[in-house]
Formats: sequence, structure tokens, C-alpha cells
Amino acid sequence: MSLGSARHRKHWGWGYADEQPSAPDLSAAAGFLSGHLGFGSAEPTAPAPLPGLPAPRLRAPESVAGWCSVDPAVRARHAYGSSYRDVVRGFRGEFPCPPDVVARPGDERELEATLEWALGAGATVIAYGGGTSVAGGVEPGGAGDVVTIDTTRLDRVLEVDTESLAARIQAGASGPGLESQLGEYGLTLRHFPQSFQFQTLGGAIATRASGHFATGPTHIDEFVESVRALTPAGWWESRRLPSSGAGPSPDRLLLGSEGTLGIISEAWVRVLRRPVHRASAVVLFASFAAGAAAARALVQAGLRPANLRLLDPEEARLTLAGDGSAALLLVGFEGAGTDMGRVVESLLAAALACCRDCGGTAAAGAGGSPAASPGGTARADRDPSSAAEVWRDAFFRAPYVRDVLVAIGVLSETFESAITWNRFDSFVESVLGATRAAVLEVCGAGHVTCRVTHVYADGAAPYFTVLAPAARGGELEQWEAIKAAASEAVLAGGGTITHHHAVGRDHRPWYDRQRPDPFALALAAAKSAVDPGWQLNPGVLLADAVAGGPDGRRRGHP
Repeated sequence: MSLGSARHRKHWGWGYADEQPSAPDLSAAAGFLSGHLGFGSAEPTAPAPLPGLPAPRLRAPESVAGWCSVDPAVRARHAYGSSYRDVVRGFRGEFPCPPDVVARPGDERELEATLEWALGAGATVIAYGGGTSVAGGVEPGGAGDVVTIDTTRLDRVLEVDTESLAARIQAGASGPGLESQLGEYGLTLRHFPQSFQFQTLGGAIATRASGHFATGPTHIDEFVESVRALTPAGWWESRRLPSSGAGPSPDRLLLGSEGTLGIISEAWVRVLRRPVHRASAVVLFASFAAGAAAARALVQAGLRPANLRLLDPEEARLTLAGDGSAALLLVGFEGAGTDMGRVVESLLAAALACCRDCGGTAAAGAGGSPAASPGGTARADRDPSSAAEVWRDAFFRAPYVRDVLVAIGVLSETFESAITWNRFDSFVESVLGATRAAVLEVCGAGHVTCRVTHVYADGAAPYFTVLAPAARGGELEQWEAIKAAASEAVLAGGGTITHHHAVGRDHRPWYDRQRPDPFALALAAAKSAVDPGWQLNPGVLLADAVAGGPDGRRRGHP
């Protein structure tokens, strides 16, 4: 069996090899972006071709070889995730530590056989979904012999409970794939992260991912009814229930486990009827703080917009959603019933009244329409020139734009946190200040902007973007210095080191300081119980395992 498909992901960066911009289009994009940002080259550099890789140190036995590959292109595509650091290394053609073998089991029997072989061979095992990690969550590093288990052949909606509005879905189902299958029932998972094109359900669960909806169900945690995962100690499956108070929840421990406690094979998740109505508007505020106050007032008044995104003036300008003179608050409501049109319009009217009370001014064009399809595709029933739609389309195209930025020598990084309202303004100010100072020191110039991606009654998730001129050959050192300064400011301000980008290896030094020490000990003990050899994705969440013990097995330390 071939591990290829009709379409191949390129060996670096985002997307399929057959959908990359042509040379003229790339040059045009480079010219526009460098002029828009004020730095970067108008002439993009070409990425390095796929180099020769280190020879694989493992060979799959005949019992599992049918779904395993040592093809260099396949190994390279599974060497990294999708962070700026990953894209730069792939762009340079640097693949010093690819996985030795990539396995793509097609069912649980093949998954069991693969894991049994890999563990017996003493290999590190990395679970891999869509490869969309932006926190160093899937790269082998220097982990010795490595088997990466790609779950994307486990891609089916297995069962739909229309009475309970839930579905049993395999872990490798992609965002578009599962939405297409659920659409046959008029249902949706309603989980649309920026990585929607390639994200998998198992990856979302393993990283506690969030969709772009700002309130209501948006964290994958809120969708999960039960999870089934394979561990070295056997199968781990939680009972499917709407809720339970029976001690610590088994599925909650798998949420955010990042492949360290087992390989997720499927899950029961809550689904929704597809919305048929939407009403949205853009509200302008004199300052980011004023817009944040309006967002807080909205949710604390009991309104729960599907979309409630706040862009600071510079973020609005850079994304072409505004001219930089005002902060933009994007407000939208959705309804699933055919009679919900008036309801969503009345909710929008109430939200706009709240915004006016906070000093906001609604832009022209607010109103209702049939609900848009996911994925950011323009439709005839939408005004593509509106600020909300410009931003929405830019949101889903951002991973492609980042590849162009790397090609023209622009450092592009994002990081996010969450903080309570009583500390929000000072937190944003301090993190922006520290990050801007680091960008100026390291790069000499650049933009650091902020938006709010998720809003709660007690706080919000500020999301920061860094764009700066990169020094060819020194991009990673620049990135590391800026990342460290920003992360230190986040922890010093009392925020979380990540709101929805997971921990991986990139955030682990700060996660180690954020979590309580007794919890770290408990987490290490849990890993030792289900993965006594510490072979599942070591170095993520917990420090690498170390040799020790009379039986020669490895024990980990928090």
C-alpha cells in the first residue's frame, strides 16, 4: 500500500504542493507585503529543495510494513509541525532528525500492531495528525529511533446519534472531512480553528484546541463526550455520558495530553444543527481598551455572540480590515432554526446598543444574511469588501501568507494568553511593551499588535502578532530571543503561557513554572503508569525521561 495520496503536502510550510502560488503571483505578493509592512524583500528567496535525509535506523517488519514508509518526502513532511521555527528550518532544507519510519494505520488492529512493534523496538513514538502544531509538539528532535504514527487514514464519522446530537468520529478525520460527513445529516461540529484545512479531531483533543468562535462552545473540551486511546498499558476509553461527578474524569486527562498518555483513535463529540441565519456588524472604537470594555459588557450582560473579535488599530490596518484609525470589534450571531432570522437580528441590535453605550460606532452594512459556510470562502450573499469578511478570509489564509513572509525575510510569530478582566488592560500593555522592546533590540524595527480572540464573563484571551525584518541565517536566534521575552512577560503578568496553542516543547519551560509542583508529580506518575518506558512523545509536557531503575526502564522527572 502506498502512503501517498492524489495530493501531497509540500515538504516545508503550509498546504499542498499543487496549490502554491505561481512565480509571478509570488513576486506580486512579495512586492505588496514588503511595501505594506515597510520591510522585507520584494524579491522572494526560493526554498531549498528536499535534501538527502539521514538513513532510517529502523525497518518495519513484514507484519506492519504494508502501512509504513521510509520515503524521504514522507519522513520530511513528518519531521516538523507548522510553527515559524518549523517553517524556517524546512525552508532552509534542514532535516537533521526526521522520523525513521512513518506509519499510517487504517484501523485499530493496525494501530495496535504498529505500537506493539515500535515499543518492542525501543523506539520513541510520536502521534501525528494534521501536522499543525505551532508549539514544537510533533518533532522527533534527538529522540533516538523514532516511529511517527500518522492517524489520517482513521478519518471516518462512524456513528451519528441524532437524538442526542453526538457523533463517534475517528481521530484522523480532518476539519473539512468531518464537516462534509456530518453535513449529510445537517450537522456540524462547529469547531473551526485557523488550521481547519488540516487539523484532525484527535489532534484537537490532544492539544485542547479552540475554534474561531469567540463565545459559547469553542474549546474542544466542550464538545467531547468520551475518548478512546491506545496506550502501552492497553486501551483507555471513557464512558460516554453528558456529565459525571464520578471522580477525576478519564477523558479530561486525555484532553491536552499531547500524545504523552496514549494515541487517540476516536471520540464521541457533541454536534450541532447547522446554522441557517447570521447577523453581524463591525463596531469602531477610539481605543483597544474601549473595545475590550464593550466586549466585557456584552458577555456580562448575557449576550453570547458567535463571533466577538477585537482588533487593535494597527492589527486592523495590517490585515486590511481597517485604516488604522480605530479599533474594530467584530460582532456576529448565528441561529440554527429556520425561524431564527429575527432572533439573531434582535440579538445583534441588543449588542450594538451595548456597544454604543461604551462609545462604539457601528460601521455601515450591519445586518443579517444566510449563514456562511466554514473555511473563509467568499460567497455571493456576503459583501467581500466588508471589514468583517476581509478579516475572516485573511484569518484562514494566514498560514499561506506566512510562507511568503519567510520567503521575503520577515519574521512572523503569534502567541496568546488569557487573563481576568481586572488585570486585562495592564497585562496587554506590559506584554506589548516587553515584546516591542525585544523586537526593537533584536530586529531594529517591526510591528507588535494585539487582538482578542475569545471572550468570557470573567476575562479574555489576548492574541499577539509579531512581524519584523529577519536576518537571513539568524532568524531562529531572533525568534528565540523574542519568544523568551514575550513568554517571560506573559508569566510575569499572571497570564497563561498558552490559551489554545498547546505546550509542546516550545512552551514547556514556562509551563513548568506555571503548573503546581504536586500536579507535575501526579502527571509524571500517570505517564509512568500507562507508558512505563516513557516512549510516547517524550519532552512534551514533562522533561525527557532519564535512564534509571533496576529493570533498566526509563523514569521521567517533572
